[in-house]
Amino acid sequence: MRSRICSLYALSFLLIIVCSCNKDNPLITDTPADYYPMHVGNYIIYRMDSLKFIHVGSEDTIISYLAKEVVDDSITDNLGRPSYRVIRYLSDTTGTSGWTPSIAFMVTPLPGSVEVVENNLRYIKMVTPVQNGISWLGNSYIDTESDTTQVPYLDGWNYNYSNTGMPFNVLAGMIQQSVIVNEANSVTGLGDSSYTQTIFSEEVYGKNIGLIYKKFLYSVYQSPNVEYPSGATIGYGLTFNMVSHNP
Repeated sequence: MRSRICSLYALSFLLIIVCSCNKDNPLITDTPADYYPMHVGNYIIYRMDSLKFIHVGSEDTIISYLAKEVVDDSITDNLGRPSYRVIRYLSDTTGTSGWTPSIAFMVTPLPGSVEVVENNLRYIKMVTPVQNGISWLGNSYIDTESDTTQVPYLDGWNYNYSNTGMPFNVLAGMIQQSVIVNEANSVTGLGDSSYTQTIFSEEVYGKNIGLIYKKFLYSVYQSPNVEYPSGATIGYGLTFNMVSHNP
């Protein structure tokens, strides 16, 4: 009897140790579904700032909107996989002009990743596990090398996670748990500074919410010359900052 009691105590002690280890084990992580939940009817509203270069690229301007992304319907993609159609609506920054449909894109949640198809470009936005340092080629399905590609600047992006589970501040307030997806951050050019290409892309996802922040910039600068006496910059930039979302 005494031996049996001792065995039960030992088993209980072992279970406590295992549970404690599991609680603190950094290998136990969240999945993309935790940070990219998809349910028909869900929406997120952002302040969207669009950077444009004007006057032959000698100046830039920012045009701002409210953007509302709504999970409109459950569908299947061209491979027959369960997916969701998301529609982005735009309004003025006060939200008084009504919502005008802008674009639609498709989100495909998979067991080990999340794919997004926008403007006929398929991105791998997240992968399992959601853990600092995990990396993947998020643009690997996109043609960036052919003679007809319109997006050579998307080539070779090595996505990786950082700040997993940490707070992140947006216009809606402090989001207590988030993850940053670092997608691209490079500046290349000629030694004489006559040509400079800048690429930056970062997305932040809130746990049980979805995308809460995004910043993208692609620009190519050409220094002053005979054709462009003031120099010229081509490209564009986008920033999405969450204002609100439904539960």
